[in-house]
Amino acid sequence: MRIATYNVNGIKARLPRLLEWLAETQPDVACLQEIKSQTDLFPVTDIEAAGYHALVHGQKGFNGVAILTKEPAQEVQVALPGDPDDDHARYIEADYRGVRIACLYLPNGNPQPGPKFDYKLSWMERLRARASSLYEAEIPTVITGDFNVAPENRDVFSMRAMANDALVQPESRAAYRAILAQGWLEALRAVHPHDDKLYTFWDYQAGCWPRDAGLRIDHHLLSPQIADRLLDAQVDREYRGREKASDHTPVWIEIAD
Repeated sequence: MRIATYNVNGIKARLPRLLEWLAETQPDVACLQEIKSQTDLFPVTDIEAAGYHALVHGQKGFNGVAILTKEPAQEVQVALPGDPDDDHARYIEADYRGVRIACLYLPNGNPQPGPKFDYKLSWMERLRARASSLYEAEIPTVITGDFNVAPENRDVFSMRAMANDALVQPESRAAYRAILAQGWLEALRAVHPHDDKLYTFWDYQAGCWPRDAGLRIDHHLLSPQIADRLLDAQVDREYRGREKASDHTPVWIEIAD
């Protein structure tokens, strides 16, 4: 089974690229972030014509996540537990073919320091708590999406250029490591332990794509039950170079049935 994550940066603007990628790569599961669409305005008809079912947690103009599956999936919950006042559409969970899929769009946190960075860290603490619950329940789980955290210096094209960015702050990285420390396997790095340019995002500014000035911020975290089934993990890098592409590119894992 192939499980992919893809921050599309606006489903309306990027729908042709999304449908193109689905047709060419045929993932079993596609977790989308930053759809920037209300749930009832999500292009379900186009997605169904492409051969997929959709579970959507949307929001007008901002954020928004969705899980696309070849066969119908069972929605478990929308919204990350722990803060009933948080109205950002950043999280959705579903069960598909015996696997719990958690799709997330973690807050960016810039500028830091400030309230946006505080929100990022509090959201990550809530994610740590949810991940712990899933782990302790021994549910075969994949937590995937745009984490907005570059875990190591080698995941950043230039630490000097990014020094003040929320994505690389010690607090962000420590919060990410606290989740991994529960026992989750970071799939892409596990398959490519020595690749120092394993980027998944290239900003639109300053010629980042032509210069290969990227970041690795899109991740798959696997519970032990899924980690034992991991066959491969790759970045669909070339899709970033296509016309009117998202600033992220799809990342996928392959697991044994």
